[in-house]
Amino acid sequence: MQLTPEQIDAHLATQLAAVYFISGDEPLRVMEAADAVRAAARAQGYDEREVLTLQPGFDWDSLLAGSDNMSLFSQRRIIELRMPTGKPGDAGSKALRAYTERLPEDTLLLITAGKLEAAARKSKWVQALDKAGVVMFVWPLSGGEFTAWVQQRMRQRGLKPTAEAITLLTDRVEGNLLACMQEIDKLTLLQDDGVVDAEAVMSLVGDNARYDVYGLVDAALSGEGGRSVRVLQGLRAEGVVPQIVIWALAREIRQLASMAAVVESGQSIQKVLGQYRVWAARKSLVGGALKRLRATDCNGMLQHCALIDRISKGQAGGKAWDELLQLTLQLAGTPVLPMMKQAGQTC
Repeated sequence: MQLTPEQIDAHLATQLAAVYFISGDEPLRVMEAADAVRAAARAQGYDEREVLTLQPGFDWDSLLAGSDNMSLFSQRRIIELRMPTGKPGDAGSKALRAYTERLPEDTLLLITAGKLEAAARKSKWVQALDKAGVVMFVWPLSGGEFTAWVQQRMRQRGLKPTAEAITLLTDRVEGNLLACMQEIDKLTLLQDDGVVDAEAVMSLVGDNARYDVYGLVDAALSGEGGRSVRVLQGLRAEGVVPQIVIWALAREIRQLASMAAVVESGQSIQKVLGQYRVWAARKSLVGGALKRLRATDCNGMLQHCALIDRISKGQAGGKAWDELLQLTLQLAGTPVLPMMKQAGQTC
């Protein structure tokens, strides 16, 4: 039987299979599905647990032997097999098939594994597990699914997020569910009334160096060259690697290039901001940048981003931080040399 992560709770509320195989490259969803199985098993008296981890030299006979050796003090137990690579090999394939052919009584086998390729999902050992119990393939969430997931999780924690707060948090964690849950936990602890708007996300989630680059982007979009330089210097002093700064700037510039092209085709800036779903708190920033930047300017900055990326990787000559300074000031619409003098030093 194949289930999705969304179906596991309803399934466990009515039955408990002898075998559960959960595979995927989304650690949080795999972990939560496995936690749900363990909790359901404990509720039904499976109070003993044996954990086996597949690694070089793993003895597959230990799985079969373990299934035969019942504890004198426990009637029910869980055998948990962890396969990080999702590749049991020939010996493992045979052992898993043999296990399913002679399922031990009062024993639940829970297998967690990494992502399986399409051919592996059709293999005989997976088919055997499917026939004996439940197989679940955990896929990464799409954009809309991830947004819905974030909204649901925030509400489950008692938070009352605005649509803009959800969009901003979703945007900042880039699909990383573990990072997102950490930030939701932080918001839960710090927001007494549970109300979360975009400003709260900016202030409470923004104290991580990974997110400070957004402050750099906003300073540049607002045309504040001096503040942009100070933020850039601060990022460098904190040990932030150039690649993160490049990523943030390139991401913003790429969207600006697309929007600028539409504006130049005759559409109003406000209409374009709506089409690209720029949240209200940033419309003035992005709109101001679109008034002074053309698509050709943005495309030129994107080429500069590519150069800086090569420099940061040692594939081109130059100093990445000096180039980032020039790029940041160009985005801010400020001449480089005057601002360097005003800042008192270069990056």
